[in-house]
Amino acid sequence: MLILLLFIFVLAGFLGFELIQKVPSQLHTPLMSGSNAISGITIVGAIIASGALDGKMGIILGVIALILATINVVGGYMVTDRMLAMFHSKKDDK
Repeated sequence: MLILLLFIFVLAGFLGFELIQKVPSQLHTPLMSGSNAISGITIVGAIIASGALDGKMGIILGVIALILATINVVGGYMVTDRMLAMFHSKKDDK
Protein backbone atom coordinates (compact mmCIF):
# COMPACT_ATOMS: atom_id res chain seq x y z
CA MET A 1 0.00 0.00 0.00
CA LEU A 2 2.85 2.38 0.82
CA ILE A 3 4.48 1.78 -2.56
CA LEU A 4 1.18 2.53 -4.28
CA LEU A 5 0.87 5.83 -2.38
CA LEU A 6 4.45 6.78 -3.26
CA PHE A 7 3.81 5.89 -6.91
CA ILE A 8 0.68 8.07 -6.98
CA PHE A 9 2.59 10.92 -5.32
CA VAL A 10 5.45 10.80 -7.84
CA LEU A 11 3.05 10.46 -10.77
CA ALA A 12 0.95 13.42 -9.59
CA GLY A 13 4.06 15.56 -9.17
CA PHE A 14 5.33 14.69 -12.64
CA LEU A 15 1.96 15.26 -14.31
CA GLY A 16 1.43 18.54 -12.48
CA PHE A 17 4.83 19.81 -13.56
CA GLU A 18 4.24 18.83 -17.19
CA LEU A 19 0.77 20.37 -17.30
CA ILE A 20 1.86 23.68 -15.83
CA GLN A 21 4.68 23.95 -18.38
CA LYS A 22 2.21 23.55 -21.26
CA VAL A 23 -0.14 26.38 -20.16
CA PRO A 24 0.56 29.77 -21.81
CA SER A 25 1.38 32.57 -19.38
CA GLN A 26 -1.79 34.52 -20.31
CA LEU A 27 -3.96 31.69 -19.01
CA HIS A 28 -2.26 31.11 -15.66
CA THR A 29 -4.35 33.61 -13.67
CA PRO A 30 -7.82 32.53 -14.89
CA LEU A 31 -6.92 28.87 -14.60
CA MET A 32 -5.42 29.34 -11.14
CA SER A 33 -8.58 31.07 -9.97
CA GLY A 34 -10.77 28.19 -11.10
CA SER A 35 -8.41 25.43 -10.06
CA ASN A 36 -8.01 26.68 -6.49
CA ALA A 37 -11.43 25.30 -5.62
CA ILE A 38 -10.59 22.03 -7.34
CA SER A 39 -7.28 21.92 -5.48
CA GLY A 40 -9.28 21.56 -2.29
CA ILE A 41 -9.82 17.97 -3.40
CA THR A 42 -6.11 17.36 -2.81
CA ILE A 43 -6.66 18.24 0.84
CA VAL A 44 -9.39 15.61 1.08
CA GLY A 45 -7.09 13.11 -0.65
CA ALA A 46 -4.29 13.93 1.78
CA ILE A 47 -6.60 13.34 4.74
CA ILE A 48 -7.68 10.00 3.29
CA ALA A 49 -4.05 9.05 2.59
CA SER A 50 -3.01 9.85 6.14
CA GLY A 51 -5.68 7.53 7.51
CA ALA A 52 -5.25 4.76 4.93
CA LEU A 53 -2.26 3.11 6.61
CA ASP A 54 -1.75 2.09 10.21
CA GLY A 55 2.02 2.53 10.16
CA LYS A 56 3.88 5.66 11.13
CA MET A 57 5.30 6.15 7.64
CA GLY A 58 1.82 6.38 6.08
CA ILE A 59 0.72 8.90 8.69
CA ILE A 60 3.87 10.97 8.19
CA LEU A 61 3.45 11.01 4.39
CA GLY A 62 -0.24 11.86 4.77
CA VAL A 63 0.49 14.76 7.09
CA ILE A 64 3.19 16.05 4.73
CA ALA A 65 0.73 15.77 1.83
CA LEU A 66 -1.90 17.64 3.86
CA ILE A 67 0.54 20.44 4.68
CA LEU A 68 1.70 20.80 1.07
CA ALA A 69 -1.86 20.70 -0.29
CA THR A 70 -2.95 23.38 2.18
CA ILE A 71 0.01 25.59 1.25
CA ASN A 72 -0.91 25.11 -2.43
CA VAL A 73 -4.54 26.13 -1.94
CA VAL A 74 -3.85 29.10 0.36
CA GLY A 75 -0.98 30.34 -1.82
CA GLY A 76 -3.12 30.07 -4.94
CA TYR A 77 -5.87 32.16 -3.39
CA MET A 78 -3.36 34.75 -2.19
CA VAL A 79 -1.78 35.09 -5.64
CA THR A 80 -5.20 35.28 -7.32
CA ASP A 81 -6.38 37.93 -4.87
CA ARG A 82 -3.25 39.99 -5.44
CA MET A 83 -3.55 39.75 -9.23
CA LEU A 84 -7.23 40.72 -9.15
CA ALA A 85 -6.36 43.71 -6.96
CA MET A 86 -4.14 44.99 -9.77
CA PHE A 87 -7.27 45.51 -11.90
CA HIS A 88 -8.99 47.78 -9.36
CA SER A 89 -8.75 51.47 -10.07
CA LYS A 90 -7.54 53.93 -7.45
CA LYS A 91 -11.09 55.37 -7.27
CA ASP A 92 -12.40 52.06 -5.87
CA ASP A 93 -10.12 52.35 -2.82
CA LYS A 94 -11.54 55.71 -1.68
